[in-house]
Amino acid sequence: MERRKVLWWVAILLGVMAPVWAEEEDNAAKDGGVEVGVTADFFSKYIWRGQNVVDNWVFQPGVNVGYQGFTASIWSSMNMKDQRVGGVPIEAGNLTETDLALDYSNNVPGAEKIGFSVGAIYYDYLNIHLHPTAEAYAGFNLDIPSAPTIRWYYDFDEADGSYVQFSVGHTIEKLHEWREDCYCGLQVGASLGMGTRKYNDFYFGVDQTALNDFTLTAGLPFCIGKVTVRPSLGYSTMLSDEVRAATDKSDNLWGGVGLVYSF
Repeated sequence: MERRKVLWWVAILLGVMAPVWAEEEDNAAKDGGVEVGVTADFFSKYIWRGQNVVDNWVFQPGVNVGYQGFTASIWSSMNMKDQRVGGVPIEAGNLTETDLALDYSNNVPGAEKIGFSVGAIYYDYLNIHLHPTAEAYAGFNLDIPSAPTIRWYYDFDEADGSYVQFSVGHTIEKLHEWREDCYCGLQVGASLGMGTRKYNDFYFGVDQTALNDFTLTAGLPFCIGKVTVRPSLGYSTMLSDEVRAATDKSDNLWGGVGLVYSF
């Protein structure tokens, strides 16, 4: 990856964030301090934007640090069983990917029901024959029951193309409560993704813009103090005939459980 190109995009991102950051500093007492979260997810498959990246059990740990709307995070994926990834045999216990991300999220000034997010993600692929790449993204969401969200991702490195995702979802935080710090919720969601010609050419060898994937998710998280346990199920299908023909497994059903600890 060209270092100057990365620095250029980081400068743009910080330039967009800086005025809002300055305003947030004036409200530091109201917004609170640093928040840290640790996640540990176990899934029967690794599915990303409808693509079956790893067709077997994976362990995916992560750490995120947030402060006044900014969140920096690191996330990894590890094979739990011997499995071929990208045509390369990977032994159990080896990492195949580590992502670094920086995000800023807030409400649009004067429109408290409209939220926005901007950020960047660096994808580093380990032990497989893929070059690292990076994306910048921006999106909007509405604070209403279906929480409609649209987000645009632009891969400015390897793919030089865009992926646009529209999603809806709903959360019932306390479906059942055993005590004040121990309760169960319900989360359901759906998303639709579209890839531009260059994006689809890079990932699938399909030289056209197309609707790529449709995904459904459902989770039943329950909290025990500061720990959240998140059992979940997901289903995804690739939509375009050309993209389906270019993927080994176009329809996927997977499940798993995650642990979240925040402090």
